[in-house]
Amino acid sequence: MAKFKYNEVEPLSRIRDLITHGVEKTPDRAAFIYKKGKDVVEVSYVNVYDDIVALGNAFAARGFIGGKHIACIGANSYKYVCSYLSTLSGDNVFVPVDKDLPEQDIINVINNSDAEAVLCDKKYEEIFINNISSLPNLKLIVGFDRESDSDNVVSFSTLMAEGKKLASEGYDVYTNSRSDLDALKLLVYTSGTTGMAKGVMLTERNLISCVYYGLHVATIYDRCLSVLPYHHTYESVCNILVSLHMRSTICINESLRVVLSNLQLYKPSYVMLVPAFAELFYKRIWASAEESGRSKKLKTGIKISRILRKVGIDIRRKLFADIHNTFGGNLREIVCGGAPIRPEIGKFFDDIGIDVLIGYGITECSPLVSVNSPILNDFSTAGIILPTLEVTVDNPNEDGDGEICVKGPTVMLGYYKNPEATAQVLIDGVFHTGDIGHVTSKNQVVINGRKKNLIVLKNGKNVYPEEIENYILSIPYIKEVVVSSITDENGAEIGLAAEVFLNTEQTEKSGIVAD
Repeated sequence: MAKFKYNEVEPLSRIRDLITHGVEKTPDRAAFIYKKGKDVVEVSYVNVYDDIVALGNAFAARGFIGGKHIACIGANSYKYVCSYLSTLSGDNVFVPVDKDLPEQDIINVINNSDAEAVLCDKKYEEIFINNISSLPNLKLIVGFDRESDSDNVVSFSTLMAEGKKLASEGYDVYTNSRSDLDALKLLVYTSGTTGMAKGVMLTERNLISCVYYGLHVATIYDRCLSVLPYHHTYESVCNILVSLHMRSTICINESLRVVLSNLQLYKPSYVMLVPAFAELFYKRIWASAEESGRSKKLKTGIKISRILRKVGIDIRRKLFADIHNTFGGNLREIVCGGAPIRPEIGKFFDDIGIDVLIGYGITECSPLVSVNSPILNDFSTAGIILPTLEVTVDNPNEDGDGEICVKGPTVMLGYYKNPEATAQVLIDGVFHTGDIGHVTSKNQVVINGRKKNLIVLKNGKNVYPEEIENYILSIPYIKEVVVSSITDENGAEIGLAAEVFLNTEQTEKSGIVAD
């Protein structure tokens, strides 16, 4: 097979360039679209730039300049993404905080990150106000939802008004600010299962490299639905920054409950999701077909489509128009990351005319390591390695599987204020991911599981529980599953056990009674 040909991508050296590039090329194109009450609001590239500068002006004039740490917590919104882009485009450090963390963990992250300001939704204002004595570094609380200031909280609208006034007066402290490309720019806290989450230190060079080299492999279209939380780098970097580089329109999904209705409202051409969404869509399509008595027709249509495609005729979008209309009618691509996906799901969407592209990333790599392409799309892999990265397999077993290690310009500086944890995973500039897998002859990554989850049976056989869980999940009656080892009296792993949670809707329809 011919060697994969990477896309040509216009190089940009700064995150601010992602916005100014859009202002120069397509100033009136909508950069963001979102709902405000019953209205749908469009914000052009030129207006986004003005908003970013206004917010940056306000922070700079209040003394937040030169590497200050600014935290943000809340639901996906235009105000959130404006805060994110404004901070990244200046010389401060952005600290996204997981909105689902317990109160004490939120306090811990704010303190550990040395954040001096925090922007937040109304529900978090009380947390900061009530714990202000425990937050010695915090100097400013900004409320997204309020229209007026209080004794403790400044409204986002106040900052924007201050910043726009400064811009009209020729204030240029923010617009002249620049940080070193290799200095800390984005401080992202990983969700740890035990103890304090670690702060991953990413630089502007890390982020720009991820965007630039990611686009060498990825295919991005004109409009996306932005669904996943903005505190995840998968969404904030791989979707937001990548889409801005391509001058796409980003439609903000305000809640997971309205994903399907927003697909129909905004009619995006691509969306980035975790595999659970693709699995849900897949099951709903088949459940709907079965309920309406059209499952046989769907299966026949897939067979016909496969035959026609072999002779160069592609009528998938017409043949499966009803399904496409469910997703808004324009959806061409679902990019999945965060976990493996069953190959039959990827194949099904390919059969009906929607590319499912699986990618692999980890926050410590900014986060993208590999992603599949419509040109070379193997559902059993996690994608083609970005051309700037060197991916090796440490200590491979007889099957060639070992720990995936990454070296290149997307690898983090280290963990914030945690040299011990950094030294465990970052060795001579090589990041040890903790994921087990191998690299194929076509330069695609295959991930089998996590190193810490590996089960080694008494007979020496290596078992990756994630692979078995993925297989069991293909059974319609299974909703969730956890695979673990069975040990003998000496602690040796001698067998496997699977604990399953049934899909009651499916079992009731089939007359299955579970004990």
